Amino acid sequence: MSDHWSGYGPYQKPIRVEGGLKARSKRGEIGQTWWSRRFLEVLESFGMGGRLTRGRAYARQGQVLSLSLSTSMVIALVQGSRPTPYKTRIAIKAFTAAEWRRIEEALAGKALYAAKLLAGEMPPDIEDLFAELGLRLFPTSMRELTMDCSCPDWEVPCKHLAATCYLLAESFDKDPFEILAWRGRGRDDLLERLRTLRGAKVRAEQRLAAVGEGDAPPLTKCLDTFWTKQNTIALGGPPAALTGRPDAVLDQLDAVPVTVRGAGLVDVLRPAYQALADPPAEA
Repeated sequence: MSDHWSGYGPYQKPIRVEGGLKARSKRGEIGQTWWSRRFLEVLESFGMGGRLTRGRAYARQGQVLSLSLSTSMVIALVQGSRPTPYKTRIAIKAFTAAEWRRIEEALAGKALYAAKLLAGEMPPDIEDLFAELGLRLFPTSMRELTMDCSCPDWEVPCKHLAATCYLLAESFDKDPFEILAWRGRGRDDLLERLRTLRGAKVRAEQRLAAVGEGDAPPLTKCLDTFWTKQNTIALGGPPAALTGRPDAVLDQLDAVPVTVRGAGLVDVLRPAYQALADPPAEA
């Protein structure tokens, strides 16, 4: 007789096992961090609350023999009332390579995100980052999840799948990178990509800074002295353009339609310009 209740026979307790994986939480809710709670809340929002509750006892009793997570897939062995453990699988669609490139570029642009992940924390607004990219970190409907179990129970999730979900949530508690690994990018690969992208960003900033080395400081840095810099210009003699004939500048003027006592303005000014170059008469 199986350990599920289908209305055709008496319920039987599961076979007790030694050394199984036990939930750390002994009472109350399972999942201590906001992200693991978020995962369970999403599942409960799909109408799985009662069935997840039936699997909570399995998770706390240690009926789950093993749990492994890889890209898109979680596989567990759960001991029921039959001698052979049941195999459960929970699959989610991984992000594509192009989607992950966008995610990595967005994460690399926020150094705090990588720092929090390395510290074992999931940034509280990371769901907003995914939403801005048109993506969702957590599933939003049952269509995004595929669940199956080798037990004869027709309900999905059965108690074996529910126990797997609880232990999966606790694994998210311990390492938030597992959520991202489930979506297709493992911890080491993700960190390597973030280091590469952050390094490229830093080098670009350094090159930009190097271009400005040796140039005059920006105006915002010298507002108090900007207008006094002109006083340091040496006034040792006339500019080169004015050497030679002192009245040459008048030849560069356009015709001035002004006369003084019948003489053009330029002719009137020329003697004055020539006099400026003559040495002063000795007393």
